[in-house]
Amino acid sequence: MDDRKLYTLYQLQSDISEVLAEAFTDSLWVRSEVSECSVNRSGHCYLTLVEKEEKSGRLLAKCSAVIWAQTYRILSAHFRSVTGSDIVAGMNILVKVQVNYSELYGLSLNVRDIDPSFTVGNLELERQRTIARLSEEGMMDINSSLELPALPRSLAVISAETAAGYRDFMEHLHGNQYGFTFATTLFPAPMQGAEAPSDIIAALDTIAQRIDEFDAVLILRGGGSVMDLVCFDDYELALNVAQFPLPVLTGIGHDKDYHVIDMVAWHNLKTPTALADFFIEMFVHEEQAVAALISRLKLALKSKSHRELALFDNMKVRIRSAVSLKASEALRRVDLLQTRLIAANPRTLIEKGYLVVLKDGRRIATGAELVPGERLKVMFSDAVVECEVISSEIKNNAI
Repeated sequence: MDDRKLYTLYQLQSDISEVLAEAFTDSLWVRSEVSECSVNRSGHCYLTLVEKEEKSGRLLAKCSAVIWAQTYRILSAHFRSVTGSDIVAGMNILVKVQVNYSELYGLSLNVRDIDPSFTVGNLELERQRTIARLSEEGMMDINSSLELPALPRSLAVISAETAAGYRDFMEHLHGNQYGFTFATTLFPAPMQGAEAPSDIIAALDTIAQRIDEFDAVLILRGGGSVMDLVCFDDYELALNVAQFPLPVLTGIGHDKDYHVIDMVAWHNLKTPTALADFFIEMFVHEEQAVAALISRLKLALKSKSHRELALFDNMKVRIRSAVSLKASEALRRVDLLQTRLIAANPRTLIEKGYLVVLKDGRRIATGAELVPGERLKVMFSDAVVECEVISSEIKNNAI
């Protein structure tokens, strides 16, 4: 005789349901990862919750859960107000559940409440782990050690083409009041969601193939909620930014703190427009430096010109003085010569009452050389008399 206790499937399921109902009379708080999430037309939210091994990622447990429409409307609004995001796949959550077991549908969890602070806290914990890992690997200062050109004009931009932050950046940069010109090339990528890190990395890879064309790489996003920006704390993305061979600058619109890629980037600004201002101000400062240099050169040239003019004026004075001195000396000599000429003029002597004796047309002042018979001319003031030497006698002390 067969003494085995036989169950129908329904009986077995009923017994399990009774046991679970007795064991789990109260609601329980359960932490898990959301593997799948969907909301049907009736407003009910259906979840697949999983738990994975931390290091290997191996699946350890899996269970279905549901948030009925009336509860979901309240919980989702509260969750969104705290985290800035809806409940989505890949998110770690802490939920209060009632264990249910149906003979037809098996085990499921009825979600009664959710703690959004756990999700935010879990993200921060993961962020701190990523920061610690990058620090241990020496990645925090690699990109910032690169040299940015003094006047970077060619910029590779990673952003979503339709994003308001990207449009603001472009308008602010290219419409700057100084007329500075820049060359920007967009490499489009989503700026939120689970796929964002890998797509941004792909854009970086594309830029790396054209590295000689650019001075720097910019990653732009115009702000968002905590959950929207969580992609910028991704380890692989931060690692690629840290090791990129060009300076990477970020302009992600967050007001409170900054993300991991901000930490490993060459420089980070709060908003895309602030990043545009960063590059514009580099050119403004350079222009001001050039203007200051030109002003100093003009001042130096002006000072040198004044010195040269002063030297020139001094030289003119010296030349005039020398010329005047030489002219005065020459005039003095002329006057002396004129005086001597006047003094030597026979008429001058005659006018003074003297007689002038000429021998062969030359005035003679002594009779020592005269011999009898020589013809002489004697000049009076009113006549010239020719005469002949009859005799000549030399007397001492003659007047």
